[in-house]
Amino acid sequence: MNYYISDLHFFHANALNFDKRPFSTVDEMNDYIVQHWNKKVTNNDVVYILGDVSLLHGKEKLIELVAILKGKKVLIQGNHDILKDYRYKQLFYEIHDYQEITDHIKGQSYNLVLSHYPILMWKNQHRGSILLYGHTHNSVEDRFFQNCIAQMNERDDLNLFAQGGTPMLAINVGCMHPWIAYEPRTLEEILEGYNQVIQHPEE
Repeated sequence: MNYYISDLHFFHANALNFDKRPFSTVDEMNDYIVQHWNKKVTNNDVVYILGDVSLLHGKEKLIELVAILKGKKVLIQGNHDILKDYRYKQLFYEIHDYQEITDHIKGQSYNLVLSHYPILMWKNQHRGSILLYGHTHNSVEDRFFQNCIAQMNERDDLNLFAQGGTPMLAINVGCMHPWIAYEPRTLEEILEGYNQVIQHPEE
């Protein structure tokens, strides 16, 4: 099973404020994420972390925390991911700046582009490839990016949808979003949750 999540920001007290995270302390947040992560993920699963695990670099408490997270952890490196400490670096099954993979839902294949940063033009975006990204949290910058995607889908002169392609889909998998809710999610969970929250907010 593949899971996805981004922008955990372990031990980052200020993240509680600018994300309006529903935790009183970073310890409460860390414990919640670890408990829900390990209840769901097995060591045979792959968890794609799309950047910004923490602002701490090589600190013992961060190494101890990440070490107990189950699964094969693939890090798509973000701007806050410093990997100078060899012990910390070894906790990740793979490390990439960017990755293209295929995932499956009930026998159907989905091509995914994984990046910490939002990308306006990504590979095969008009052919059903889905961009999963992080970095922008729940911010005005993220809303601007999503508005750009929406406009590209709406305008015939900016996309290939009118020429037989598919609408572009880019989903922020930052842990603070309701379709992630501070635990790794499968692609099926992400698509269902995103559709429910973004496309049908009244339901």
